[in-house]
Amino acid sequence: MKKILIATGIYPPDIGGPATYSKLLSDELPKRGFEVSVLSFGSVRHLPKLVRHLVYFWRLYRLAPKFDLIYAQDPISVGLPVSWASRLSGRPYFLKIVGDYAWEQGRQRFGVTDSLDQFVHTRNYFWPVRILKSIETQVACRAAKIIVPSNYLKKIIEAWGVPSEKITVIYNAFDIPPEIDQTTVKGKLEVPGKLLLSIGRLVPWKGFSLLVEILPALLARYPDLQLVIIGSGPDLSRLEALAKERGVSKQVRFTGQLSRAELFHWLRLAKIFLLNTSYEGFSHQLLEVMAVGTPIITTPVGGNPELIENGKTGLLVECDNHINWLKAVETLLDKPSLGLELANNGKKMINQFQTEVMLEKLVKILS
Repeated sequence: MKKILIATGIYPPDIGGPATYSKLLSDELPKRGFEVSVLSFGSVRHLPKLVRHLVYFWRLYRLAPKFDLIYAQDPISVGLPVSWASRLSGRPYFLKIVGDYAWEQGRQRFGVTDSLDQFVHTRNYFWPVRILKSIETQVACRAAKIIVPSNYLKKIIEAWGVPSEKITVIYNAFDIPPEIDQTTVKGKLEVPGKLLLSIGRLVPWKGFSLLVEILPALLARYPDLQLVIIGSGPDLSRLEALAKERGVSKQVRFTGQLSRAELFHWLRLAKIFLLNTSYEGFSHQLLEVMAVGTPIITTPVGGNPELIENGKTGLLVECDNHINWLKAVETLLDKPSLGLELANNGKKMINQFQTEVMLEKLVKILS
């Protein structure tokens, strides 16, 4: 029986993709012949910054000899201490990468304005960004295998200098949510008119500003529209100020972070799901929207075209193109039959993203 130690940044009761994924593996891999233990960075997060990383490394180092393989869920917070523990213990590690942490931090904190595709080929950044780029690249190069959730991210990791044969694409899995009576949900959430919905962390590259900016023009034609944005993040106050400036504060609702059940309530009510993102490694959110059957408008960036075929399973519109976004929303509002066709086509193609498919591919790599 192969013994695997999963090193993850978060784990239930924490909420988030890595927590859900790690819990799924700890539940399902033992049924497939593996012995699994989990070491969450959450167990040391209460400690001072440098101390927490050293303590986490020490715990990894002491545990590593008991396992055949360590499976790290990111290249920085757990990836770096895993790489140290691996070198000292002689135990190999696999690494899951779902985005470029150095680029994300650069965009949020250090003035980076380049797209991710530009970022991976550029070196002249502020020193904290260069350090983060160096760390994630070294951790990735030392891993025995790297797992990414999209072909787009595979190309990004290859641009770090990692050999292609070391990288395997395994699409993220999700569970189709149960059906819920829409009438009951609508009454509970008190939605008076047509609902446009967007979900994500409130950060610049998610493009929520455009949705607020095109709303006045949409309201001129569809006065009962409501825009609901689900999520939290550093851009909240800026977006609230923008809504006030454009005179649409009453028509824009920021819900903050919601539970998965509440999120699906909103998804089932929405006329259209909007994702004006300039970066997306692989959107688990789009899978959930497709499963619910809500028409999608998003951007042809990152892993999105691997999920959305323009005109067949959704509409793809260039990020921050105000005119084309306005036209796309108007098209689906004016032609509900087209939205229904796109949604039905989307439902038909999501079977390849089921949990069993993902686990079957992962087991082959871990074995």
